[in-house]
Amino acid sequence: MIIAIDGTTASGKGTISKRLAAWYGLPHMDTGRLYRATAVAALKKGIALDDEDRLAELAAGLDLGSFNEAELRTAEAGKAASKVSALPKVRKALFDLQRAFALQEGGALLDGRDIGTVIAPDADVKLWVDADVEQRGYRRWRELLGFGEDVSLEQVIQQLRERDQRDQNRKDAPAAMAADAVLIDTTDLTIEAAVEKALAAVKAALARGNRT
Repeated sequence: MIIAIDGTTASGKGTISKRLAAWYGLPHMDTGRLYRATAVAALKKGIALDDEDRLAELAAGLDLGSFNEAELRTAEAGKAASKVSALPKVRKALFDLQRAFALQEGGALLDGRDIGTVIAPDADVKLWVDADVEQRGYRRWRELLGFGEDVSLEQVIQQLRERDQRDQNRKDAPAAMAADAVLIDTTDLTIEAAVEKALAAVKAALARGNRT
């Protein structure tokens, strides 16, 4: 069984994915970490974020174990990751890794922005998790404050708007809701309610396909 969960930044997609992966006992891949790690590695090495060939080489040789979560979750990492993820050669370098993870024996759950449309269009269940940008901005702002960053709520909301635009308008694998995905709008939901709604959607989708 393959579950594909796509959506926007700070929509609750990551938490929902972790909870559902645990519920179904599926290995989970947060594909955004691949692009964040590539971006952070580039920043550390002084590689320009438009140097597609060198960035693709970095992506192909990633060691996710060499990064800590705090450095991957900074505002700078997120902004850089959005730029890096728009580069076709970088996406190609990471495609096989993601596809192999999705097709492993026993199934998997992957979350990102193009799982249901590009990485695993044959997924058994597809969800698109989203929320109003103001609500997402507030959530992300609180998260960044927790990491000790000095940033205003207005700045975070603007950064999210810019990232949404980049992700949705990139030429290669733009972020988009798959035609057969179920929308989970978390704007007015607690995380517990969002997880319950997502779990119900997965169960319904599996029932339609006679999967358990």
